Amino acid sequence: MVNLICGSHNHELAKSLMGHPYASRLTKEEKIIVADMTKSMVKPRNILLTLKEHMDNSYTTIKQIYNAINVYCSSVRGSNTEMQQLMKLLEWDQYIHWHRLKDEDVVCDIFWSHPDAVKLTNACNLVFLIDNTYKTNRYRLSLLDIVGVTPTGMTFSTAFAYLEGERLNNVVWALQRFRGLFLRRDALLGVIVTNRDLALMNAVKTVFPEAINLLCRFHIDKNVKAKCKILVGKKKIHGIM
Repeated sequence: MVNLICGSHNHELAKSLMGHPYASRLTKEEKIIVADMTKSMVKPRNILLTLKEHMDNSYTTIKQIYNAINVYCSSVRGSNTEMQQLMKLLEWDQYIHWHRLKDEDVVCDIFWSHPDAVKLTNACNLVFLIDNTYKTNRYRLSLLDIVGVTPTGMTFSTAFAYLEGERLNNVVWALQRFRGLFLRRDALLGVIVTNRDLALMNAVKTVFPEAINLLCRFHIDKNVKAKCKILVGKKKIHGIM
């Protein structure tokens, strides 16, 4: 039993309903807009800006946008797990993909490439940039990104791979799948640009022994700046570089 001691507020009324859970709820029309914009790959912050521009009395916050996106994605996925949904979409859009399992039912590595990217890879097969980004996603997996360069200096995404770890075995497997994208064995790539990732460099030597491995100038400059900061002050470093 709760006893009411004083029925009056001990503070002034809020001047705005911003942040109030009831007022910030999305309407049915707003949920439809969020779902349609999510299909078009619009970022959540841009979805929120669009809602506020078209609806003056909207008190929706970014948290409600993320919640609505999660509900929509769950409804699309249905009873499938996230990995099963990924495999389904790769098959649906006719991506070229490989994967390998661990413990018979756990996907440890997955590699995929768009059919148009495969055509560009075989047409512009001279220079490729390969970078491995570690633990930047919620699954704590390594993302291997392969980018090609056209004769006009433009770049295009060739393939991607989620790898279980940064070990040589994982990277060699991904590069072997990348080598399988080339239709002619006498027209393989000529130059591969990487950072000083030893596992990646050793994998390149194993899978593409005939290719020239160059170090990325951006990463070289970054390392030089980091070392120079120890020797000189921060004000002088900009003048030197």
